Amino acid sequence: MPGLLRGVARTAVVAGTATAVSNRVSRRQAGRWAQQDYEQQQRPAYEQPQEQAPPPAPPAPQPAAPDEMTHRIDQLKQLADLKAQNVLTEEEFESQKRLLLG
Repeated sequence: MPGLLRGVARTAVVAGTATAVSNRVSRRQAGRWAQQDYEQQQRPAYEQPQEQAPPPAPPAPQPAAPDEMTHRIDQLKQLADLKAQNVLTEEEFESQKRLLLG
C-alpha cells in the first residue's frame, strides 16, 4: 500500500507542477500581448505600420499552340513505339516524357 500511495502522491505533484507552469506561461504571454496592444494604441497614426498588399500571383502558364501540341503528341507516340519495341527502357521513356511535357 505505501508504494501505491507514493505513486499517487508523485502523480499529484507532477500534475500540480505542470499546471502551475502552464498557468504562469499563459499569464506571461497574455501580459506581453496586452503590452503590445497598449504600445500600438499609443503610437501616432503616422507611425502605424501600413499593411502591404500581397505580392501578385505568378502568371498562369500559357497553353501550347495547337501546332506545338500536335508535335508533342506525335513525339510521345514515337517514344511509346520505341518503348514497345524495347528500344527504350521504362526509365528512358519516363525521362523523355518528362522533358517533352516540361
